[in-house]
Amino acid sequence: MRQCRQCAAPAAIHMRQHRLAFCAAHFPAWVVKQTSRTIRSHRMFGHSERVLVAVSGGKDSLALWDVLLELGYQADGLYIDLGIDAGDAYSATSRHKAAAFAAARPDTRLIIVDIAACYGETLAEVARRKRDIQRPCAICGLIKRHEMNRVTLEEGYPVLATGHNLDDEAATLLGNVLYWQSGYLRRQWPVLPADETGLARKVKPFHRFYERETAAYALIRGIDYIHAECPHAVGASSIAHKQTLNQMEHAKPGTKMQFYINFLRAKKEGLFVPFEDEQITLNTCAQCGQSTTAEARCTFCRLWEV
Repeated sequence: MRQCRQCAAPAAIHMRQHRLAFCAAHFPAWVVKQTSRTIRSHRMFGHSERVLVAVSGGKDSLALWDVLLELGYQADGLYIDLGIDAGDAYSATSRHKAAAFAAARPDTRLIIVDIAACYGETLAEVARRKRDIQRPCAICGLIKRHEMNRVTLEEGYPVLATGHNLDDEAATLLGNVLYWQSGYLRRQWPVLPADETGLARKVKPFHRFYERETAAYALIRGIDYIHAECPHAVGASSIAHKQTLNQMEHAKPGTKMQFYINFLRAKKEGLFVPFEDEQITLNTCAQCGQSTTAEARCTFCRLWEV
């Protein structure tokens, strides 16, 4: 039986890629310490800055919110209710998990954006009208990116944090490499700085944690989260990429970490032109005021055209 590195008690988790094992008492502290180190090394934000955490009701985002509070940051949550209901009340359930987490921590705040209430339609209704009901994920991403940026700026938060983990980042990287999406490859980084065009700073403090590690943290800390995957994610290419990487990881522990971390190292060494050096002309949307490559209204605002 594996023993905890700190106290020699039976290990609750064994991380082969790190050659580390911890008991339930010492693993959360390790996660908190590693997150703090990541925040400092990438200069994501300081203790004087308010942080808005994009929460989905899932393990990663709620675990991140919990860790930031443990570290003493002024961290609040943002939940975007897309009205997803494929017979399992997915959005209602995930919204409840996020609200319950916030209610148990009176020093924090949860901002809820109800898309149907704000814009008149749920995600499924927009996708159906746009004849993209089979693949609503692109519309989902567009809505969330717009609303996360809008709320972060309107509420005066200097930074938005998301719970993307190593599995997410490695799967995204694999998909971008397979199709050589050079624009996405240039932009993939743990920190996307704010700029004068109205884009908020976005950070990923969990980008070095495996998904099983964030799940273990949530379980040990007693965080109640939604276990179900989004019903629209069935058949998504990102899931196939994760499965492929999982097979490689099983054969050789540490594969995901090396794939992603070496990509970041290669970028620092000049493999790609930095995203801030790209010559992209951005305009201001005539309707919402956010940055867009379109000449008049942004894609988000055009979504709601009937």
